[in-house]
Amino acid sequence: MSRRLDSVDALRGLSVAAMLLVNNPGDWGHVYWPLEHAAWHGFTPTDLIFPFFLFIVGVSSALSLGPRIDSGAATAPLRTAVLVRSVRIIGLGLTLHALAWWLMNKPEFRVMGVLQRIGICFAFAGLVTIYLRPRMQWALFTVLLAGYGALLHGDATLEKLGGLAQRIDTAVLGRFAYEWDAASGVAFDPEGLLSTLGALATCVFGLLCGHLLRRGQTVNLLGAGVLAAALGLAWSASLPMNKQLWTSSFVLWTGGLAALALAAVHVWVDQKGGHPWGRAFGLNAIAAYAGAWMCAVLLEGFGWMTPIYAKGFGWLAPLVGPYGQSVAFALVFVAAWAVIVRGLDKRRIYIKV
Repeated sequence: MSRRLDSVDALRGLSVAAMLLVNNPGDWGHVYWPLEHAAWHGFTPTDLIFPFFLFIVGVSSALSLGPRIDSGAATAPLRTAVLVRSVRIIGLGLTLHALAWWLMNKPEFRVMGVLQRIGICFAFAGLVTIYLRPRMQWALFTVLLAGYGALLHGDATLEKLGGLAQRIDTAVLGRFAYEWDAASGVAFDPEGLLSTLGALATCVFGLLCGHLLRRGQTVNLLGAGVLAAALGLAWSASLPMNKQLWTSSFVLWTGGLAALALAAVHVWVDQKGGHPWGRAFGLNAIAAYAGAWMCAVLLEGFGWMTPIYAKGFGWLAPLVGPYGQSVAFALVFVAAWAVIVRGLDKRRIYIKV
């Protein structure tokens, strides 16, 4: 029987809450640096959020599918369930982008995105869990990590313009990428095609750590986290950590930190009975993310965001400055959604995509 651990729901939920916090400042011109992504190479605390979520996607696959595979369950129904849910997540992402394109008068429709990447990684992790035994999963992780690293090491540049990722996005996505320059024809997407290889590696590492978790090997989970983070830090000397490229060093560094966080939350929540902060967000993770996105798009699209921010939070500017005012809005936004997901949890309403 598959296990559901409060620690996994809590860490997933904290990741979603953090996504909402950094995605919804009151003023994009005044954001504290820890709440912004690194401009290119390097990382900030914000750059840990999405890798943590994809790591948990892998962990959840190990916990939900692993026991069924071990018990000899038929693979076809499991495969169908994984693929159907993956298509739903990707479809939801495309629908939200269509809503933003329509209401916010975006010049082009964006094909890739956060939910699309989650859907792809969900499908990959599920199929790997179903069809590959743990030893082969380790081999796959190594191949992804080393192969993608070799591609980047062999490229002429690791800068955005002229790099392999940008060239592929330009050729395949073109005007449907996140960044598109009509004059030059250059395109780039931070959730683009090539960097998906790194994201898949993060998900597989989460799957491997999930096996350790379900076997109760907390010490090994800690060891895997320390080793991965150390290797990532060492590798970054020659292959910089870069969230937009999702470099192999970034995979190891963020995966290692995620494994350490999972081990800590597991000990606190599952073993010592500590409060599972964030669990309500984790139980309705995709719904909360999508709902918050839709809320922000509607406020912007109908022109309500600016007056709400000015009238509701303008009085804070003389007290805390424009940066404090901006983060206050983000905190209130997250708190409002915390009330919503808490209410859903109390009523045992769990919206599955």
